[in-house]
Amino acid sequence: MRTAQITRKTGETDITMRFNLDGSGKADIDTGIGFFNHMMDAFTRHGMFDCSLKVKGDLNIDGHHSVEDTGIVLGKAIAEAVGDKKGIRRYGYFILPMDEVLVLCAVDLCGRPYFVNDAEFTAPMIGDFDTQLIQEFFYAVSYSAAMNLHFKVIRGGNAHHVAEAMFKAFAKALDMATEIDPRVEGVLSTKGTLA
Repeated sequence: MRTAQITRKTGETDITMRFNLDGSGKADIDTGIGFFNHMMDAFTRHGMFDCSLKVKGDLNIDGHHSVEDTGIVLGKAIAEAVGDKKGIRRYGYFILPMDEVLVLCAVDLCGRPYFVNDAEFTAPMIGDFDTQLIQEFFYAVSYSAAMNLHFKVIRGGNAHHVAEAMFKAFAKALDMATEIDPRVEGVLSTKGTLA
């Protein structure tokens, strides 16, 4: 089973996540932020992962610490669940349409963190969620998981649609990258290591 259980407790957040790469899309999400719950639920279901996530954060300040620290926890969970990376495809990509919006996401589980994002949002808030936090979340995921993560918003539009397309495209790209390919012996690298 490619699973992970991660706990992170700081003076700002208390987060517990159980994560299964080889799940069936079961989500049990409670971040304290309605729109973020929706995004993490979409990520879980469209990646066909299983994820149980409980976040207690300093929402009396704002959502920043809760969202960023959840990104750190998810990145660590991905790294732990994928393990030694033997037999995985390593690369994944997806172009996802959502109404007027079209988003590309590409992932490389290479062991080297790098994040590129050209998303722009037409609204500063989506419900109780600050759209600036999408950048912080995915940056934290990419660095904690030691992955290359790229987003290209091919066609923008409604802020809700852009955000949701990003989370879903990431889910589909990650699912592809972590898929076992029986043709891959060891790790997919001329160096013989993914680190």
